[in-house]
Amino acid sequence: MIKDKFGSLIEADSAFANLCEVIKGYEKLVVAFSGGVDSTFLIKVASELLGDNAIALTVNSPYIADWEIEEAKELTHELNINHKFLIVEKIPNQIINNPVNRCYLCKTEIFSTIKKRAKEMGIDYVADGSNVDDTKDYRPGMRALSELEIKSPLMEAGITKAQIRKWSKELGLPTWDKPPYACLLTRLPYDQPIVIQDLKMIEAAEGYLIGRGIRAVRVRKHDGIARIEAGEAELEMMMNVQLLKEIADELKSYGFEYVTLDLAGYKMGSFNKGITEERNA
Repeated sequence: MIKDKFGSLIEADSAFANLCEVIKGYEKLVVAFSGGVDSTFLIKVASELLGDNAIALTVNSPYIADWEIEEAKELTHELNINHKFLIVEKIPNQIINNPVNRCYLCKTEIFSTIKKRAKEMGIDYVADGSNVDDTKDYRPGMRALSELEIKSPLMEAGITKAQIRKWSKELGLPTWDKPPYACLLTRLPYDQPIVIQDLKMIEAAEGYLIGRGIRAVRVRKHDGIARIEAGEAELEMMMNVQLLKEIADELKSYGFEYVTLDLAGYKMGSFNKGITEERNA
C-alpha cells in the first residue's frame, strides 16, 4: 500500500520509508497545519497514507498573519485535504507580556485545545511538523509538545529541513522553496506588553515586502523602529536607493517612526540571542 503511494521515494531513501511507517502506525491523525514547508509536507504524506483519517487543523489567532491563513486555505483546497480551523480570539493572559517562555506557555494552551478537539473527532494522535533542525535554536515550545505527548513524526524519523524541501519538490508541493514563517510574536522583544496594533503593523509591513518580491524577511519592532531582516538574496536586491525609499515611506504609513535595514540579514530567532540556560530554566 505504502509503496503504491510513494514507491520511488521509498526505494531511494530509507528515511522516507521510515517516516511512512511511523505515520501509518497512527491510523488517525490531526496535523497542526500552518501552511509552511514542514506541515504541508507532513499532511500531504499523511493524507496519502491515511486518507480522510488525516486532518489538517489550523490555528487562527491575532498573532498569525491573515495572509498566512489564506495561504493555508488555498493549499488544502489545492491538495484536497480535510481542513479545519481552531479560532483563538484573543491573546492568552499568561503571554500578554511576552515572557521568555512565551512559546512554552502558548503551545501548552494551544495544543491542549487541539488535543481536545481531536478527541471530539475520535482521533487520539496530534502531530506537528518539527524536524531535527528545530533543536538548533531556543525553542521552549518543544518542552510543551513533549509534555502533551504531541507526535513529531519528522523528528522521530530523523528528517532534516533539507530533506523535507527535496521531497516536497519531488512530490510537486508548491511549498518546497517557501521561506520559513513564524508567529508574529517572534518579531517583538521579550518582556514587553503585546499590543494588537503592533502586530497589525508588522503584518502589514511583511505583507508589503513579500509583495515586493522580498520573500525571506522579518520585520522586528523596537518601539517605533522597524528593523528589517532579509535573506542574502533579498539583501542584494534591496540595495537600491529608490526601493529603500519606497519601503521606508510605506512602512512609515503603517505607524513606524523609523525604518532600518539590518545589514547582517535574516537570523532565525534573533530576539533569542543572549538568553542563558539559567534563564531558560
